[in-house]
Amino acid sequence: MNSFEINKIITAILVTILVVFGIGKISDVIFDKDDKNIVAYKVEAPEGSAVQASVESSTDITALLALGDVAHGEKVFKKCKACHSIKQGGGNKIGPKLWNIMFRPVGAITDYKYSKALSSYEKEWSWEEMNGFLIKPATWIKGNKMGFAGLKSEKDRASVILYLNENSDNPKPLP
Repeated sequence: MNSFEINKIITAILVTILVVFGIGKISDVIFDKDDKNIVAYKVEAPEGSAVQASVESSTDITALLALGDVAHGEKVFKKCKACHSIKQGGGNKIGPKLWNIMFRPVGAITDYKYSKALSSYEKEWSWEEMNGFLIKPATWIKGNKMGFAGLKSEKDRASVILYLNENSDNPKPLP
């Protein structure tokens, strides 16, 4: 192999490296990564907005609860047991104890440190409120520290709500 062939090989390697890094640099210039050039924005409705109110009013809670059953709710609630206790006299875990939660004011357990969002929410866990919260807790009450993704299935949500209602000193009659 003569020196001319070695020069061609080295030149080919250098040109390849320059092209790879050059394309990266050129694309950085063309597609500037500053926030000023973003063309899509995340829009979330503020708490208490018309969007949240429409979710509450558009859900027929009687029809929703008819989809669920307590036995299915107990199975689905297993997802919640890692962070919450449902037993009467049970203690708090990562999340507050959930015995008697239905129709209790939000953030009412005195021996649990709630996030500021839940402490200042000033509503009670009604059928509609619990349904909205279980869809996606982070968007229903902004700023709460619950890291649960939510229950998308209406049957799962209805079943968990019925299960929570049954785990009470005085279960409420269904609407």
